[in-house]
Amino acid sequence: MDLKDKKLFLLDMDGTIYLGDRLFAGTSRFLKAVNEKGGRCIFMTNNSSKSAGDYVGKLSKMGIKAGISDFVTSADASVWFLKKKLGSDFRKKKMYVMGTASLIKQMKEEGFRVADEAGEDIELILCGFDRELTYRKLEDVCRMLSEKPGLPYYATNPDWVCPTEFGYVPDCGSMCKMIEKATGRSPVFIGKPQPLMALLAMEITGFSQEETLVVGDRLYTDIACGYNAGVETCFVLSGEGTMEDLESSEVKPTYVFTDINQLYRRIKDET
Repeated sequence: MDLKDKKLFLLDMDGTIYLGDRLFAGTSRFLKAVNEKGGRCIFMTNNSSKSAGDYVGKLSKMGIKAGISDFVTSADASVWFLKKKLGSDFRKKKMYVMGTASLIKQMKEEGFRVADEAGEDIELILCGFDRELTYRKLEDVCRMLSEKPGLPYYATNPDWVCPTEFGYVPDCGSMCKMIEKATGRSPVFIGKPQPLMALLAMEITGFSQEETLVVGDRLYTDIACGYNAGVETCFVLSGEGTMEDLESSEVKPTYVFTDINQLYRRIKDET
């Protein structure tokens, strides 16, 4: 299926449509073009440090109008996954969250029993991209995992780094790697590259796999997620990923573009 036939665009955000607080050239035009052709854009991010509501505000400051229903985050995927995993017991299991106040707030609002501090009665751990990380949190998680080898341990996403205006900062995957080096325990990762977020977006919007395109700057999360969900993918070189990464990667995208602006021009040419 050609790009002109795509209707649902699942867009990664940081490194794909913006970097830090700077909107990439072409992003607004791309979103408008998709809307004009009767399509839909869903912003799909592994960043669990912000809620969908937080992202609505962030995009609004950049001039992009969006609602909460236009987002699927790894925090959303974690909620869905854990509710399905735990069943009716999800409200009873005492959880420790190593994450931002925003992630903790979302888990509580979804009905999870989130502990205010570590303890022997913790029944599972969830780690996210924690921009408010302290050594105390790391120590608490390491202690609980070491003292209870069978303690269920999950993480929102495996990304090694998060792009910034000056380069990169450690993301959830790097934080979990520190914990693994100390305890020998690695988590079950929930977000991309697992297909759940893409499948949820298609279910919510009603578009088919053939009508869907995943767009992102990471081969090992964004592009792999699309591949695992059975949809075509577009790799953009405006964020973390490089052509050198592409050459050595087993995961290959359907399309490769310099940035969202080049994808926009391709869609306009084919419309």
